[in-house]
Amino acid sequence: MAIKDTPEEWTVTATTTPFTGNKTSVRTDEVVMPDGATVTRDYQVHPGSVAVLALDDEGRVLVLRQYRHPVRQKLWEIPAGLLDIPGENPLHAAQRELYEEAHVKAEDWRVLADVYTTPGGCDEAVRIFLARELSEAEGERFEVSEEEADMELARVPQAELVRGVLAGELHNNCLVVGVLALTAAQNGDGLDALRPADAPWPARPFEA
Repeated sequence: MAIKDTPEEWTVTATTTPFTGNKTSVRTDEVVMPDGATVTRDYQVHPGSVAVLALDDEGRVLVLRQYRHPVRQKLWEIPAGLLDIPGENPLHAAQRELYEEAHVKAEDWRVLADVYTTPGGCDEAVRIFLARELSEAEGERFEVSEEEADMELARVPQAELVRGVLAGELHNNCLVVGVLALTAAQNGDGLDALRPADAPWPARPFEA
């Protein structure tokens, strides 16, 4: 049996949206279980996100430190952002986020991993890109506000981030998945064997 996630959709007999926010909403579905029982499932509806693990020529990863109110912590993260436009090309969104949050551009892009962040309670899908051959972006820096106004940037050796993940000191899921996937790829078939940046993404289909 192949160990591979597969599409499946159980019967939904009723749906309501008890809350609609600025970017996300909460949906309540009545779902028919395999034994015939109908149960209620509440979950957050999310447009999807992209994240960028930017690796420089010295083996350092570009990270930022940002306050996250739901967990009441400042977390070290990799650049990331929402897919604001339905059907938006995720690579274009990732390039935008790297520019806006770090004022950096990259010449080489690959898909590092595709994940569902919390599939038991949210339909958010995230594509994590690997960006290499980094350089400073042209023009003025993007003007930040709100939580991003207090953001710190750093370039940290990959090994130090791996150590922090395994020590329970780093918790952002895109950072955790990204640095561990990067390490696995380096120890496997190599980074050039990763999927191309325009690889299909069934969770969030997009136009080329």
